[in-house]
Parts: sequence; structure tokens; C-alpha cells
Amino acid sequence: MDSSDHSQTMPAEEPAKEPVKSHRVLVLQGGGALGSYQAGAYQALCHHDFEPEWVAGISIGAINAAIIAGNPREKRIGRLKEFWEMASAPVPWKPVLRGDQAHTIFDNASAALIMAFGVPGFFTPRFPPAQIFPSSQLASMSYYDTTPLRATLLRLVDFDRINAGLTRFSVGAVNIATGNLEYFDNTTLKPDGTRKYIIGPEHIMASAALPPGFPAVQVGEDFYWDGGIASNTPLDYVLAKETRKDLLIFQVDLFSAEGPLPATLLDAAEREKDIRYSSRTRMNTDKNEQLHNAIKALRDLIGKLPDDLKNDPSVAILNEATKENTVTVVHLIYRSKNYESSSKDYNFSRLNMIDHWQSGERDVHMSMREPSRLERPQRGDTMVALDLTRGQPR
Repeated sequence: MDSSDHSQTMPAEEPAKEPVKSHRVLVLQGGGALGSYQAGAYQALCHHDFEPEWVAGISIGAINAAIIAGNPREKRIGRLKEFWEMASAPVPWKPVLRGDQAHTIFDNASAALIMAFGVPGFFTPRFPPAQIFPSSQLASMSYYDTTPLRATLLRLVDFDRINAGLTRFSVGAVNIATGNLEYFDNTTLKPDGTRKYIIGPEHIMASAALPPGFPAVQVGEDFYWDGGIASNTPLDYVLAKETRKDLLIFQVDLFSAEGPLPATLLDAAEREKDIRYSSRTRMNTDKNEQLHNAIKALRDLIGKLPDDLKNDPSVAILNEATKENTVTVVHLIYRSKNYESSSKDYNFSRLNMIDHWQSGERDVHMSMREPSRLERPQRGDTMVALDLTRGQPR
């Protein structure tokens, strides 16, 4: 083939993509009691007609993801409310609090109550305590028993629906023996073409098994801990597994990478937790932005090659390797209130549950005030990350 035929080997320039028409993905970070923020965000996304085709989660995000993927759209909000009202039942009262100091005292007291008595339908303290059990038992390695969570998941989640693949579903957990983060995905196939995972309560519980509070969960022959130990967000997994379809990702994070300099010891503990659980999110986003844009630069460079090189076999390989999707990531990040401390992720009080839920709704509505941001075709960079609530009054 001579150089005059190079148009047959070089892909024609495609029109810029509109993010709002892309494959829709909901990514849910771990964060314990802060997870009601995700439920509120999902409720508001429904108001804006965002129907996820893929839901991925870790830890509490896995529980919320299972409730969303495991129910038809008209039942999802009701099921989420049922779970979060149950989880906040130990501290159901909503006192009138004047000032951040009073709210902090209330938070610390309610968190202590949760630690002492657990959360109904989720986890209960071990009795006798873990230290009494023989060391060969799983019960000796966790302070709480998560057996109630299994019954709750079976009640609130239709696992047949998840396994039917109506919505793609992925949850991450850490294999204790290998130390690797693994994803239980309802689309993963074995070499023979059969489904690798039949998703059940154990997969969700494994993703939420944060030690030493919660025990390891057995899936098949292996034992797993909370996926947040390795990475608190499934974003990297989503971007690695889907490289062809254009993606519109709403990533709902429960810890903010940015924050003020701590003023007290408790502030320092909270800030450390925020940084620890948000760092992989920021790293994954930055890394994937760089990768996408490097691929675009390579594709642009190929387009500038002289005709006699465009038909080189190596260029053909590069052409195939540089075919990629466009990705728009909309960050929804819970930003702590002044009164919250390092107990915020295990303070399941009704007051905080409602506050977090409403914060999730508010941040979505704030992000969607300019819908043109999601209707505007992408040009230039092939991956764009948006944080449309940064700097806004809370």
C-alpha cells in the first residue's frame, strides 16, 4: 500500500463527545457512618435523571451499591432510607444544639454509645469479648460480630437481580493471604465463559470487613478484609476495566484531601484519617488524567508523521493502542463540619445521618446548577475531573 492510502489506516477524527451521553457510572468510597451522604447524593442524582449503568463500591460504599443495584429504581430510595434509619436507631433523638462545642460533645457521646452497643442490623459487640475466644477462631480477631449484616442484606437486596446483570456491579476487598485488592464483579467471566462470581451477602460483607473491628469474611476458600485497606475508592478499577466506552462518572467520596491545619489532638486524628482515606482517590485521578492525556499526545504525534511512516506496522500497533474513551469524573466530596472529630465514621446518630444525607443532596444540586457542564462536548484533554462544589458555602 502506497502513501496515498494512508487515510485507510489512520482513523478519521471523531466528533467531540458529550459527557451527558456517556456510559454512566456511580463510584462509592468507604467511610462508615458518613455513607448516608452517598444515599442523599444518589437521591438527588435520581432527581436529575442520572441512572447508573455501573455501580462500584468499597466498604460502606459496597453496602449502598448493593442496595442500589439490587433493587428496581422505584424501590432504591426507600431501601436506602430503611437501611440508614435502622443504622441510626441507637441514637434516634435529634437534640437542639447551640454551637459547635455542644455538637462535638453530643457526637463524642453518641459515638461512645455506638462503640458500646453496636448498630442494629449491622454489628454487635462480642460477648464474651474477643480476647476470650481461642486464637484459632475468627471471633478472636474482631471486637464486633457482623452476622446481623447478612440478614439485613438478604432483606434489602435482591441478589438475583444483581446476578442477572441488569446493572454492572463491582465491590472491592483485600485478600488477606495475598494482600491484593480483588473485585467481585457480576460481569467477570472464567476462561470457559461462565460467570466467575455469583454475588451474595458474603461479597458485600467482605468489602466492609474493616479490622480489628470486624472479622474477616470467607469467600470460597479465601478470607477477605475491607477493600479500603488497600484503596478506598474503586475509581482505578473502573478506569482500568473500561477503556472503550465514554464514561460519565459520579464519584462520591466521604473524606476530603483538603482541610485546615489541626488545632488540637482530636483535630490531628481526624485530619490524619481524612488524608489516609482520600490519598488514593487523588492519586488515582491524577495518574489516570496524566495517562489519558499522554495517550492523546501520542495520537496527535502519530498524526504528524510523514506519509511514508504512517503505514509502518509499528504505527499500526500504536494506532490501536491509542484508541481510547473520554472520561468525565464529577467529584462529590463530603467536607466535614467544624464540630466533627475522628469519630465521624462510626458515629451513627440519627442527627448526623440526616445531616450527611442532606449534604449529599445539596452537593448534587449545587453541582448540577450548570447542567451545560455535562452537556458541553469534551475537546482537548480526554479525561476531565470536576469538583463543582469546591469553595462553595456549606
